[in-house]
Amino acid sequence: MTSPLRTRSFSRPRHNRRIAGVCAGLAQRFGMRPGTVRLLFVVSCLLPGPQFLIYLILWALMPSE
Repeated sequence: MTSPLRTRSFSRPRHNRRIAGVCAGLAQRFGMRPGTVRLLFVVSCLLPGPQFLIYLILWALMPSE
């Protein structure tokens, strides 16, 4: 028998937030540690691209717990 898939929520948690909780919410959704996602975000900001804009959009779109 197969086990049912566990769904993870896509929301900003009330605990473990730093600025807006976007990185903590993404970490929770993808089963990663929040510190790892934060580090990846900071490193990605060193590269050219719309990372900060995407962060702001996720902040506006992700519901809070």
